[in-house]
Amino acid sequence: MEQQPNIPTNNPNQQDQNDPKRRRGRWLYYSLLIILLAFMLYPISSEKEVETDMSYTRFTTFIEQNMVVAVTVYDDNKAKATIASEHYDVVFGTEENAAKVKGVIKTQIPGVEEFAKYMAETNDKRKQAGMKVIDVKFEKSRDMWYMLLVNVIPWILIFGVTIYMFRGMGNIGNGGIFGVGKAKARLYNKDEKNKVTFKDVAGLAGAKQEVEEIVAFLKNPEKYTKLGGKIPKGALLVGPPGTGKTLLAKAVAGEADVPFFSMSGSDFVEMFVGVGASRVRDLFRQAKEKAPAIIFIDEIDAVGRARGKNVMTGGNDERESTLNQLLTEMDGFGTNSGVIILAATNRAEILDPALLRAGRFDRQIHVELPDLQERKEIFQVHLKPLNLDDTIDINFLAKQTPGFSGADIANVCNEAALIAARNDHEKVGKQDFMDAVDRIIGGLERKTKIMTNEEKKSIAYHEAGHATISWLLRWANPLVKVTIVPRGMALGAAWYLPEERQLTNMEHIEDELCSLLGGRAAEQLFLNQTSTGALNDLERATKQAYAMVAYYGMSDKLKDISFYDSTGRYDYGITKPYSDTTAELIDKETAAIIARQMARAKQILQDNAEGHHQLANLLIEREVITSEDVERVLGPRPWKSRGDEIIEDNEQKTTE
Repeated sequence: MEQQPNIPTNNPNQQDQNDPKRRRGRWLYYSLLIILLAFMLYPISSEKEVETDMSYTRFTTFIEQNMVVAVTVYDDNKAKATIASEHYDVVFGTEENAAKVKGVIKTQIPGVEEFAKYMAETNDKRKQAGMKVIDVKFEKSRDMWYMLLVNVIPWILIFGVTIYMFRGMGNIGNGGIFGVGKAKARLYNKDEKNKVTFKDVAGLAGAKQEVEEIVAFLKNPEKYTKLGGKIPKGALLVGPPGTGKTLLAKAVAGEADVPFFSMSGSDFVEMFVGVGASRVRDLFRQAKEKAPAIIFIDEIDAVGRARGKNVMTGGNDERESTLNQLLTEMDGFGTNSGVIILAATNRAEILDPALLRAGRFDRQIHVELPDLQERKEIFQVHLKPLNLDDTIDINFLAKQTPGFSGADIANVCNEAALIAARNDHEKVGKQDFMDAVDRIIGGLERKTKIMTNEEKKSIAYHEAGHATISWLLRWANPLVKVTIVPRGMALGAAWYLPEERQLTNMEHIEDELCSLLGGRAAEQLFLNQTSTGALNDLERATKQAYAMVAYYGMSDKLKDISFYDSTGRYDYGITKPYSDTTAELIDKETAAIIARQMARAKQILQDNAEGHHQLANLLIEREVITSEDVERVLGPRPWKSRGDEIIEDNEQKTTE
């Protein structure tokens, strides 16, 4: 059901990534950036030069008055002299700090040789007087190209990099730097190859019927409008992850002969204020221009979360403005004639009530986990590309995967193929699928983990306790396999085949609780010890017992009372809907239920101690036992699994 076909993309941003012109542009950008950084990091003197042009006579006067500390002579008959900082007030009329200001005077000299002779004579006189000589340097003049390189090229580079960056930002929202508010929706082309249709969606009969009606309305509106019917404005696909909500939307895109705009809820979120609302407006504007059309928003809970739910932390103005704009577009003063909104979420309980009301999302289509027959149909889809051997039975695989979503089943098929290839099998067999299911449920086997004999015995007795009680109780889940080989974080594991019920009564829950406590009961009864291996069992049993008392009204002292909040509007962690006295009573009733089922588990194990010990010894010897081994030791289970009954009924109907 979660088969993901290869849909070619027409996203211009993705197609341009391999464009040679764009690659060259990126290299140019990086080159310019490196050159700019080189100029920026090049060591530049922190001194600020104060330059003054003057006549040659005045220039030599400052030299003779001992105000000059250095002179630079250029070959183009020009010279510069650096003034000592203590004479700045005389030369420049300022007393600025010499660490920040460098005073320089410039002049045109009569000739290099003549000036050099003059400076030599001056330094001789200074030596005779015991004064410090003036530092004289001879350099080549800085020509026009050097000045251009130093003063003009950096600004050209800065300007070029800025222009290129602005052009790069033009891709934001496909509308330039000022187009960040443009919607990033993908428009599906009805002529695309490998498009998904309703034939590719296994199971989901009820959900498919709902969305097929929407497609039919768009294709043939007269059939409904002639009777006075109106097209629904929106449909919300609700269900657990992996059940096929997005796949169903893709099928709608493949079946509808109208424009189909697809966008994720997170695409509306941006760092700039007001962008989300702008993108909502732009999305509906595009859809109205091409009406009739369909808009699909995946993971709508990213923008549709209930407003003001977290009063303590304050609201998110940007997200709420996006939601307000979405509410207005779906059903405001404006009209969206011919535009239908599909959305998908697995967290419908946190959506804003205004979003769920009639007139916006008129329909909530529940996409639930597949039942036994639907899993069989899903396996038929995902087994087609595999090279299977004759041992594969689809009915068996469907029964072995209760609670699996369509995505989980696709993963099982893929894992089975990988396991078969790893073991050098020519075809994918039954055992490969069983190993794949074990791998997904329990994790990877850790056969190299070292255990002492005492630990191995404790784990074997623990798991044999689960196996014995689940086999002997009427409403406990039927056993499939037990192992003491560590998997994932567990030191041992037992696989069961839960019966798929629509209703669960008190007897069902009590038998399941007794089975969960069977491992701890076996440890205390036969080994006289209490280990940490029952942590997960106790956690699950405690939650189930608490639910019996606080939610299901199955307690003797709190009968027919439920404190469950299906709306999610109350934070029971802060304010509980019952008093402290009732809380104590809930705790006592929960503990009493656990105690009763623990005593019951010990009694069953004591009555069947010999069979339990045989199963434990088998586990120690072989590490893995199956339901066939349990049947040989404890006898046949007198109750047939409901899954077997369903399969047999379907086979009889097919035969008839």
